[in-house]
Amino acid sequence: MNEQRILEDLLALLEAQGIAIRHEPMGGAGGGLCALRGANVFFVDSEASSAEIAIRCAEAVTKLVDIESIYLKPEVRHFIEEHPPEAR
Repeated sequence: MNEQRILEDLLALLEAQGIAIRHEPMGGAGGGLCALRGANVFFVDSEASSAEIAIRCAEAVTKLVDIESIYLKPEVRHFIEEHPPEAR
């Protein structure tokens, strides 16, 4: 499974959790999760690679979803586990 397919699955998972997805040019850093007017929003950096966006999505999923309680494709689960949230 390539990064684009993993990214699509991760974005669908965030949307299923009620997270709004917005596509904006942000300089290529990949985007990320933020709270905006009391709601969680995931920004997809339209200037970033699929791989970079997928990493940011995996970090957001780790923060918002108990991945042990839901079914995920093995490739998606492995990707999430390989990209834990960075300490910022």
